[in-house]
Amino acid sequence: MAVVLHSEPLEPFNLVNEHEGGLSPGSFGACALFVGTMRDFNDGDAVTAMTLEHYPGMTERELALIEDEARTRWPVQDSLIGHRVGRVEPGQPIVVVAVWSAHRQAAFDACRFLMEALKERATFWKQEELQDGRRRWVSPSPQ
Repeated sequence: MAVVLHSEPLEPFNLVNEHEGGLSPGSFGACALFVGTMRDFNDGDAVTAMTLEHYPGMTERELALIEDEARTRWPVQDSLIGHRVGRVEPGQPIVVVAVWSAHRQAAFDACRFLMEALKERATFWKQEELQDGRRRWVSPSPQ
């Protein structure tokens, strides 16, 4: 189980490959992966960038608790959450979630749970920069 916050652009597939390299070959039968990227629009406006703020230590602890919860609900062998912080531009990856399990259903279900719980409970604050020069804070994602 790993939580990694990055202030530089994410390389999702490199992160997953590096993490998977530490797992025993043949110890899992499935890896479910989600990569979220920044859109250039939101709420009908053109968005040119977004800044993600967090409380160091607190954010990682909350993400680790979410991973622990997934492990109690599904037979997860390992998981990875990588998340950007700082300034992000459209098209750049913001988040990568990967789950390794013996079977695909558990991997799919746990991956979706991790992503949804992250969006709902993780302590990130997002401020968008709009094409017209305005800035606005983004409300938390609805369930």
